This record gives sequence, C-alpha cells and structure tokens, in this order.
Amino acid sequence: MNFMSQKSKMEDMEKKGRHGERRTKGGLITMPFIFANEVCEKLAVVGFSTNMISYLTEQLHLPLTKAANTITNYNGTASLTPLLGAFISDAYAGRFWTITVASIIWQLGMTSLTLSAVLPRLRPPPCTAEHQVCQEADGGQLAVLYVSLLLAAIGSGGIRPCVVAFGADQFDETNPKEKTRTWTFFNWYYFVMGVSILVAVTVLVYIQDTIGWGWGLGVPTMAMFFSVITFVVGYPLYRNLDPVGSPFTRLLQVCVAAFKKRHLRMVSDSNLLYQNDELDAPISVAGSLLHSHELKFLDKAAIVTEEDDIKSSQAPNLWRLNTVHRVEELKSVIRMGPIWAAGIILITAYAQQNTFSLQQAKTMDRRVVKSFQIPAGSMTVFTMSSMLLTIALYDRILIRVARRFTGLDRGITFLQRMWIGFVISILATLIAGFMEVKRKQAAADHGMTNTPHSTIPMSVFWLVPQYSLHGIAEAFMSIGHLEFFYDQAPESMKSTGSALFWTAIAIGNYVSTLLVSLVHKYSAGPDGSNWLPNDNLNKGKLERFYWLITVMQVVNLIYYSFCAKFYTFKPIQIQMKKVNPSEEEGIQLSSRV
Repeated sequence: MNFMSQKSKMEDMEKKGRHGERRTKGGLITMPFIFANEVCEKLAVVGFSTNMISYLTEQLHLPLTKAANTITNYNGTASLTPLLGAFISDAYAGRFWTITVASIIWQLGMTSLTLSAVLPRLRPPPCTAEHQVCQEADGGQLAVLYVSLLLAAIGSGGIRPCVVAFGADQFDETNPKEKTRTWTFFNWYYFVMGVSILVAVTVLVYIQDTIGWGWGLGVPTMAMFFSVITFVVGYPLYRNLDPVGSPFTRLLQVCVAAFKKRHLRMVSDSNLLYQNDELDAPISVAGSLLHSHELKFLDKAAIVTEEDDIKSSQAPNLWRLNTVHRVEELKSVIRMGPIWAAGIILITAYAQQNTFSLQQAKTMDRRVVKSFQIPAGSMTVFTMSSMLLTIALYDRILIRVARRFTGLDRGITFLQRMWIGFVISILATLIAGFMEVKRKQAAADHGMTNTPHSTIPMSVFWLVPQYSLHGIAEAFMSIGHLEFFYDQAPESMKSTGSALFWTAIAIGNYVSTLLVSLVHKYSAGPDGSNWLPNDNLNKGKLERFYWLITVMQVVNLIYYSFCAKFYTFKPIQIQMKKVNPSEEEGIQLSSRV
C-alpha cells in the first residue's frame, strides 16, 4: 500500500512553523494551554449547574419539577450541541478554530447569565416571609435565562468534543514512544477535569451561597476570559490536523453506492474490492482500515463495475463507488451504536445528583462544626473526590496489576472498564433508595413530615455512599466510554467520536426529564400524594423512583454485556514511524483495545 504520501502529509502537519521553518509540534508542552481552557469551562458549567436547582427555586422561584427539568434540558442540550461542533471541526474549521470561536460564544452566554444574577430587573422580588407565596419569574426574565443557557450550550458544543480530540492529537500514534501516551492522556484529562469540578462544587458553590450569585458566576466568567487568551497564545506549539471534508457526506455516499448496487452478487475475494490509497490519504494519515466480514451488504459499495470507469485518471464517482477504507468507516460507526446506547441509562441515574439528591441534602443536618455547614450543592465534592482517587489508583496501581494478568498495556479493555462502571452505578442508586427511606423515617420520628423547610436531625453524611459510588462509577464508565469513542471512531471523525460521548450524556438527561415527568404525572394520587412532590419531599416516594432507575440499569447491564461480548474492534493497518535512524519503519496490524 502507498504509505509514503500519508507519512509525508503527517510530517507536514506536525513540522511547519509560521514562516515555513520546521518545528516539532505537539507533545506534553501543549497540555497546560489545552487543559486551561477545559478547566475554566468546567469551573463555570459545573459551578452553576451543580447549584442551579437552588438558583432556580430560590432566586427565580420555579416549582421543583420545573426547575429539575430545566436543569436536565440544559444539560441535555449542552451535551447534544457537540454533534454540531464536531461536524464543523471535522469538516471545515479544524479543532483549534472551533474551540476558539466556541469559547467566545460561551463567554457571551456566561456574561449574560452573570448580569441576570446581578441586575434586580432580571429576576423576581425576593421572598421574605416563610409562608409567603413567592412570585415566579415572568416570561421576560425566563427568556434572559434561556438565551444565556442556550449561548452557553452552543459554546460548550464547540469545546467539549474538540478539546479532548485536540489534546489526543498532540500525540502521534504512529510513533511507538508516543502511542501509549494517548490513553494515559484520557485518564489525566478526566483527572484535571475532576479537579476543576471539585473546585467548582466547593469554592464556587460556597461563594454563591454566602456571598452571592453575582460573584459566584462572575469569577468563572472572568477565568474563562483569561483561558481563551492562554489557549490562543499556545497556537505556535500545537499539532494542528487539517479538516478533510464532511464525514457525514462520506458515510452517505457509501449508503447510496451500496443501495445502487444492492442487486450485485458479492465478490468471492475481498481483495477484489476497490482500494485507492491516494484517494484515501487525507483521511487515513495514521493508518488504513482493513476489510471486515460484518455488514457485508455495505461491501457492495466497493464492487467495481464497468460503469464505474476507474481506468480514467479522474477520481471515481463516490456516489457509485467507494474504497474499502470508506466502507469500513461506516461499519465502524454502526458497530459503535449499541455500545453508545448502553451509556444513556447510566447518565439518567447520574443526573439525579444535581436534582433530587441535592434536595435530600438540603433537608438534612449539614453541619461539619457548629459554625460551618456544607452547602447542599457541594455534596458532589464526594463524587469528585472518589472519582479523582479512583482515577489516580487506576492509573498508578490497577493498570500495572491488571497488566500482569491480561498482557494489555492499558490493563483492561475499555469495554471491561465500562462494565465495572455499570455495576457500581447500580449499587449507587440501590443504596440511594434505602437512604431516602431512612431520611423520611427520621423526619417522621421527629414530627417533621409536614415541615419541608425544617432541618431533619440526620447527618447529611449518610448520603456520602451514594455520591461516592457515582464518582467511582464515572471513573470507570465515563472514561472507558470516552476512550472507546476516540479509539474506535474513524480517524477523520475523532471530534465526531468525542461528540457521541456527549450525545449519550444529552439523551441521558432528556430521558431523565421524560422519566421525571411521567413518574410525576402517573404517580399522582387523588389525595394529592405523589412519588415526586413539588413542595414537600418528605411526603413523596423518592425511594421508589431510585429503585425504578436501579431496575432499568440492571436491564441495561444485561443488554450491554451482550453487546460487548459480540463487539468487533476496528481492524487497522498502522504505519509505525522509526524512533531512531538505526530502526526500520514497519507496518502494524491492530485491533485496538
């Protein structure tokens, strides 16, 4: 196969200065600039979304279920827009410029949100009396909120799928010395992200609860401004890969070509299928995808007929004839689908931390000492702490131990890592249900069932197990999910692969919204009882809601186990670079795990 053009293109992308001088691009030196952008984005997003339920119910006076659905809808939209950002990045703008422009849009959204928290006209008057009927935010005030959240969601859509892919781009997978750094990068990416989230749910939430929302939102807004400048300053150091056209167009071309040739008989030898290294060079810089035996009906798109006229010097009509590499791109995307879908329910379970779990915490004794109590929004500090600890132990200890038994550089496959996360998440929601039973019993024992704003004499630390288990589950499942998408996505669709990770988060949040709405509607009794009441959690049946999610996760685990067992890793032929002049370049066949 013709790998020289691919190697030349890779080196041209890696080693070109602003004035044409040759300079090594990428590597660890770029990480501070890239991580700075991600840290500030997470500071603001998490610092607000974690405590957003308090802002919506206490500042804008929204009903609990409406506020909960606003949060999950925002989280869902902010996780769905990465598909658009990934498409623009892969097809037209490239990752650097997509991140830069998206950060500016995000900055506008957070500035608007900060102003809405500072200016009295943009929120309803405060409630002063305990039993006063609070005035809910009017249409204009909600419009400002929703526009601000929309801008922030659009900005996140350009940052989220591109930052992780852009960071991984800084390590050349065709270089044996840098190859293992890619999967280590994912662990440290999530670790740095976790640290920023930890700061958000402690420092920022404390500022919001004690000083005010103006400073609570203004601080991360200012931090993001400086991070944009820092990210742009690092431009000369980055390894920038050029966009290679719309990946969705290529996938559609394969579908159309396969449909047009649906009546043809399959060739007896896969070597007879059409291949064109020169045509595929821009989309297979790191390696070419090899023919696989699944989804054979798509192979018809690569069958050569007389009408295709491939003898001419011009490129073939890609709406009639595609290369094996392009057919395998579509197969890779289709194979990822079932694994992608399995992550949705876990996000639905995780989403309850920022809604109902937070409301549980608000009713409990949150004192650490007599003079200080934990803000309810800061309870996710236990989620983040357990996640960070798990990531550190996984990267430094578990990988080395597992490597002795499996022989894999990464210890276990990302599919096995995800399975462990699913199991731990089931335990988290199961325990959450029992903790809610205990909390309501404590309220009943002290005659507080009908006083929702009273503090139940039960320590909030009883909720630590469910928060911590969610953090451990995320360390296994979410990082494994992210690794899976980046590794198994076609080379020219790395941003799109990362966007699929966020899309699963989006749909998981939307499923949470739908589930909350359905349970609230159909669990309502004629006497006013409800599993998820708007005004008094002590009279609800929140534990049944948690156990419903537990049952859904058990079914999902069975489904995932079946999908993982029969999953086929993409076969790729990698051209490995020589590390020093005495070594020869070689070809490596890999089914990446």
